[in-house]
Amino acid sequence: MIDRLRSMISGVEADFIDIRYEIKTETRIGFAGREIRNVGSNRTDGYAIRVGKNGGFSSATVTKEEDVPRALQLAVEGAETIVATGGKKSILADVPVVVENVELVLDGDPREISIDDKIELLKKYNDLMLDQPRIETTNLSYIEIGREKHYVNSEGTAVSEEILTTNIAGEVIAKRGSLVQNIRVAIGGADGYNRLLCREDVFLKKAEVAAELLDAEPVKGGTYNVVLSPMLAGVFTHEAFGHFSEADIIEDNPSLREKMALGEKLGSDVVTIVADSTMPDQIGYYAFDDEGVAVKPVTLMDRGVLTGRLHSRRTASAFGEPVSGHTVAEDMRFEPIVRMGTIYIKPGEMTLDGLLAELGDGLYLIDGKGGQTSGENFTFGAQYGFKVKDGRIGPMIRDINIMGNLFTTLQNIEAIGNDMELSERGGCGKGQLNIKSALGSPHILVRNMVVGGV
Repeated sequence: MIDRLRSMISGVEADFIDIRYEIKTETRIGFAGREIRNVGSNRTDGYAIRVGKNGGFSSATVTKEEDVPRALQLAVEGAETIVATGGKKSILADVPVVVENVELVLDGDPREISIDDKIELLKKYNDLMLDQPRIETTNLSYIEIGREKHYVNSEGTAVSEEILTTNIAGEVIAKRGSLVQNIRVAIGGADGYNRLLCREDVFLKKAEVAAELLDAEPVKGGTYNVVLSPMLAGVFTHEAFGHFSEADIIEDNPSLREKMALGEKLGSDVVTIVADSTMPDQIGYYAFDDEGVAVKPVTLMDRGVLTGRLHSRRTASAFGEPVSGHTVAEDMRFEPIVRMGTIYIKPGEMTLDGLLAELGDGLYLIDGKGGQTSGENFTFGAQYGFKVKDGRIGPMIRDINIMGNLFTTLQNIEAIGNDMELSERGGCGKGQLNIKSALGSPHILVRNMVVGGV
């Protein structure tokens, strides 16, 4: 395929050309309660093309090989039009030329597992939750997505890489009278089907928590010192901080560029934040981005000081900063944009018991449940939590939202746990879905967190 792609772009008059051919496969199975709501597989393929000429940059996508020459012509004309009409010029940062084929390594290839076996595994976990007391229903899905990518550019880079993710995810819903509570569940990864096996304890625990929430009291709104669980702290890291580390988000926002200037002291001394998609077996793992650039670990914040940013080749040139290999497209229908891979807060030294003792009186809040950001401000739901008195976990609480300002919250992080958990299901909807966008954190202690409740 690489030779065919080289042949397709040869002879085109432009300063830069790249072409990405992808085969995307999907298998989805869904249960709603005890009923199967969908079973299906599909395969799509296509070409994504980008052309740079005289500072103009344009893209096109097609599904058929015979349409590639016309798409290249249109992309060239688009790049020329951008310059002629006074549009923004684009310059790509220099990167090494690479020729590499990254083979897929799996602990159990899901493509070799029958659809009946996948249904049976999903049904087993689904039934396990439904059989627990006070569980009303479930929504649970098996999702398997594969991307076989082949990338060539006019500079000589040629990269092939295959990515395959599998997960089982959804929610379990408990009900008593008119009171309904739900808890999210997700297992999976990019390292093979066997990660999904023998995970009954996860689903049983989630069902038990959903049922226990029916007896929990709603949290009383106010300002609290809190300990956040790894997944809730990870949501904060990704949503509130991580997107401002994507260069294209702040590129045309002067006030944010000033606040997010490298070298600025934005967080407390205990906070170090890393974006690292090179960790094998994690949902966020990949070797090369969709510009054919090798992904590099980036320390975004070091002991509270902003030290790095995520870039495409274009934004790296515009900012005068290093290329990081964080330019990803959802699939062949899209041109790549700057995206987080695996982002997390680096572990500290304290145990969870130590954090709770340091907390004294406050709240222990667990796992994320949706939310939103608006500029520097955020609001996230927590799935559940507990009151903490004198460092000891007390009654369960529900209906919890945390809110605040990003920069104030970063300064209020007082202590970091020595544990770390990374998400088993990726996903970020910044214009395009990115299933390789993962998050995580240790437990963290935050002072003066505003908590919404009754």
